[in-house]
Amino acid sequence: MTFRHQKVAPWLLIAAGLTVGLFAVDCFVQKKGTAYIVAQSSCPNLQAAVVLGAYASPDGWLCPMLADRVTTAVELYKDQRVQKIIMSGDHGQTDYDEVNQMRRFAEKLGVPPEDIFMDHAGFSTFDSMYRAKQVFLVDSAVVVTQSYHLPRAVYSARALGIEAIGVSADRQLYAGSGFYNLREIPARLKIFAQIHLLHAKPRFLGEAIPVSGDGRQTRDGL
Repeated sequence: MTFRHQKVAPWLLIAAGLTVGLFAVDCFVQKKGTAYIVAQSSCPNLQAAVVLGAYASPDGWLCPMLADRVTTAVELYKDQRVQKIIMSGDHGQTDYDEVNQMRRFAEKLGVPPEDIFMDHAGFSTFDSMYRAKQVFLVDSAVVVTQSYHLPRAVYSARALGIEAIGVSADRQLYAGSGFYNLREIPARLKIFAQIHLLHAKPRFLGEAIPVSGDGRQTRDGL
């Protein structure tokens, strides 16, 4: 082996070790989260459904993924598998509001306003789950999102102290599904680091609003 190869080899070993380590973490998060995913018809009775946000237009249109998430949560509510629904999404600007649009959609499907809580600062999956536990005092929940997203979402909820399971909101084929699956790899690595290495906090916390109460106290719109 030449001197040059002797200099390069340790870096190759480090890179290979790092790659293996990251792969192991990704598999760990995916496996742990997947273990708690159940069919909608098998969902036990839980405190709340946590619906994770996605794009909603100002005129009330929900993107197909989001509409399916809310619809699935409403069905769980009507089947008496959850007592409350938490709409957790991005309402960081006055002209962009996922959570009120999610609430209105659920109300049109027959959910009473008092049983819908809005998390206006659910800017990420990590923020949504952290706030579900620390702000809304959720002990048990079903996380409702698409199947590509569920392992990470359920893993983070359980790692943050919620007895969580996941139910898939897949009700159709979605454009860009391959991209979403690929994006989950770095997202799973990130959320593992946020919880276990960085001990991160969400962007906002605030006073407790127990999910056992009246969801209308979280309203800020018609």
